[in-house]
Amino acid sequence: MPATSGGADSDATGKKTAEAVQQEVAQEVSRLLQVIFAGVHKTGLTDLEAIEMAVRGAMHRAGAAALGQLLSMDSAPAPRAICGCGGQARFHSLRRRGLLSVLGPMEFSRAYYVCPHCHQGQSPRDRELDVEGTEFSPGVRRMMAAVGSETSFEQGREQLELLAGLEVTAKAVERQAEAIGAAIEAGEQKEIRQAKQLDLPEVCAPAVPVFYIEMDGTGVPVTVKERAGRAGKKEGEPARTREVKLGCVFTQTTTDEDGRPIRDPDSTSYVAAIETAEEFGLRLYTEAWRRGWSRARQRVVLGDGAVWIWNLAEQHFPGAIQIVDLYHARQHIWELAAKLFPNDERTRTRWAALCVDRLDAGKIEALVKILRQLRPDSDKLAQDVDNDADYFERNAERMRYPKFRAQGLFVGSGVVEAGCRTVVGKRLKCSGMFWTVRGANAILALRCCRLSSRFEDYWESRSRAA
Repeated sequence: MPATSGGADSDATGKKTAEAVQQEVAQEVSRLLQVIFAGVHKTGLTDLEAIEMAVRGAMHRAGAAALGQLLSMDSAPAPRAICGCGGQARFHSLRRRGLLSVLGPMEFSRAYYVCPHCHQGQSPRDRELDVEGTEFSPGVRRMMAAVGSETSFEQGREQLELLAGLEVTAKAVERQAEAIGAAIEAGEQKEIRQAKQLDLPEVCAPAVPVFYIEMDGTGVPVTVKERAGRAGKKEGEPARTREVKLGCVFTQTTTDEDGRPIRDPDSTSYVAAIETAEEFGLRLYTEAWRRGWSRARQRVVLGDGAVWIWNLAEQHFPGAIQIVDLYHARQHIWELAAKLFPNDERTRTRWAALCVDRLDAGKIEALVKILRQLRPDSDKLAQDVDNDADYFERNAERMRYPKFRAQGLFVGSGVVEAGCRTVVGKRLKCSGMFWTVRGANAILALRCCRLSSRFEDYWESRSRAA
């Protein structure tokens, strides 16, 4: 950790003049150059990387000193300041405090007040600079959020040290990334409450030709406490994961020369959380509304055959075209074929190809008839066949693929499946990771915000509110 006061106050012994700071900078640069030239003279070799890092360190130290002086150049302190209790806090003294900035450790002085009513001390300057209750500047916290959302907290710590010359702990990266993610999630919850109360503002923007919503779920490893009492995927086994529900929203404006749909570049945004389907439905509805659901000329919901997906589609997106992912439906056929003909590859391939042809042609009733006519030897296999027949029968209208293709629509949910890997898996499913629900949801909120290209807007609004 940096050799600062850790955010604690200390009595100020006075301010350095601008000339004194300039002298310190000049002395630091002069000392550095002497060391470099002495090394070159002694060895006859020039280690460019060492020189680069040394110069960067010197410039950062000089910059930190100048920044500290700049922040200390406050006008004469006011005799009083408003206290949170409603009283008037009185000026007590000028106090210095340490802070880790993007330039490294620094110190600055500011006015400190004490309230005679509640006896609490405060520094309005800390609130103004957005450093109240923290030892990290806003720039450093932003860096910690960025690395914490992309990689493990330990690797994030290493990246900050290597790329920015900042020494922090992995725990500090974790706390800051999760705190910022939790703040993003709090803002999302505020919008979700507005959606629940039918109080979302209308968005003034051009109409959207085709608007897509895709949903899926994927498990992430959680702590023992978070999975206690939950049944696993296999009967009799305990759960090892909790399901993250992921939704993505994107638009389509045109098709290619062959009539195949083309997703609008950079139009995809994401929402994700470990929560109930009911809660997630409102979250996804809020995102769809924000993105222009009400202005879409054609609306499509894509997903696999999970019942919760289509329940949410009916509840929150009535009237949308519902499409079951073609490739997921094909997978059902090939997996069933492997069970029916485990030792006869030729028959297995021929039977699966026949069923896939019916599926691709949208002839779902004919496909269901083929399945209903099967007479497997074992009860377990007979149940698997019945389940698949029910699956196709239940989703028949969502599998009219020739009709959907004729309209120039996507018939695969590849966007959300890729999102399960990039949004969730890449960060939350690495080896050795076990999450609490709170921690996972904070990082998911942070990742969705960044991958949806909204982090800059969030940070700007946060800075204005500070």
